[in-house]
Amino acid sequence: MGKGQELYKKAKTLIPGGTMLLSKRPEMFLPDYWPSYFSRSKGCKVWDLDGKELLDMSIMGIGTNSLGYGNDEVDAAVMKTVKQGNMSTLNCPEEVYLAEKLIEINPWADMVRFARTGGEANSIAIRIARAASGRDKVAICGYHGWHDWYLSANHNGGDDLSDHLIPGLSPKGVPVNLKNTVFPFHYNNYEELLDIVESNEVGVIKMEVMRNFGPEDNFLQKVRDLATRKNIVLIFDECSSGFRETFGGIFQKFSVEPDMVMFGKTIGNGYALTAVVGKKSVMEAAQTTFISSTFWTERIGPTAALTTLKVMEREKSWEQITEIGSKMQKGWLKLADSHQLDITVSGIAAMTTYGFNSPNAAAYKTLITQEMLKKGFLASTHFYACTEHKQEHLDSYFKALDGIYGKIFKCESGELNINDLLEGPICHGGFKRLN
Repeated sequence: MGKGQELYKKAKTLIPGGTMLLSKRPEMFLPDYWPSYFSRSKGCKVWDLDGKELLDMSIMGIGTNSLGYGNDEVDAAVMKTVKQGNMSTLNCPEEVYLAEKLIEINPWADMVRFARTGGEANSIAIRIARAASGRDKVAICGYHGWHDWYLSANHNGGDDLSDHLIPGLSPKGVPVNLKNTVFPFHYNNYEELLDIVESNEVGVIKMEVMRNFGPEDNFLQKVRDLATRKNIVLIFDECSSGFRETFGGIFQKFSVEPDMVMFGKTIGNGYALTAVVGKKSVMEAAQTTFISSTFWTERIGPTAALTTLKVMEREKSWEQITEIGSKMQKGWLKLADSHQLDITVSGIAAMTTYGFNSPNAAAYKTLITQEMLKKGFLASTHFYACTEHKQEHLDSYFKALDGIYGKIFKCESGELNINDLLEGPICHGGFKRLN
């Protein structure tokens, strides 16, 4: 075992769940053998605690670093802020400049509030929207974090959030009296949403603009028209999708504007900053309810975001990462076809994934992670592109993956047994309690 695995064994005795983020649990990748911790990162490379260099062809900090790890320009701005002081009794001017920039990018909007995590931004948006609409009930589509308001959906009738990214999310600790305040609906199912709205006093519709596939039959415009007709606040959660296909929200592609939108992940290129952007008629309701936090006033987040936006705009980063992600998607399909394997590719190009259409899908995913790690890659069945990913990285990735797909074909044909190839347990696919 390497230093990372040893440290993770200790972590599980000190930290409930082992890590702060479910998506970074080693069990989600390669139980027992995932490196777990990094000593440094740069570009699209990561070094583990043993000093081994690994090419990150996986989730790039869960999508936080679309400009790559340690972008020189962003880091230089942050270091200047560190030297000049990150906190004081007074406010940082950067938050005003950043708000101004985000409104420039979103001319339909008027006001902005900042936080530091996606879950916070989602909760802020829900609080403001409920205050603005005067109604408590929310219709949701997609993944929106861990707070009580969201997890309360799983009090309604079971694992109602299972179709919204992560299955098995337990509502334990969430007050049961929040039952039937949040109602999930499926993407592209307008009739389902309409039924929810007609049957309940819904004040807020919150949704991801797209994750695994795009809108059909004018779906987004129908949602916008319904919200307008019923005086419902429409919120687009772009914490994941923002700045990946456009300079701003992916909703721009569909000519449908929300009342509020959240941006996160990419906006600070690895530094913590999330934004809630909205119309004044809605955002002013923030002054009628208490929303406040000490570390929302620190200076590094806004500084990093201002510089990140500057670099993105200059380099058209969204075009670069969409191109590299499209090449990855086409490469998966071509390789699978050459080995007579059945896979389904989904997600926007810059933040994509695939799965084997097989009962052994999770085992094959584990095998890929196991064998690619030996070859110097952090890899699974997810790929989040960054501007530092180049053609040579894709070439070396597919060259390494080719032989592993060959083994998977032999497993599918019965020539090999997948259980004989795995050196440890199969990866987790959702929320589970750790032993």
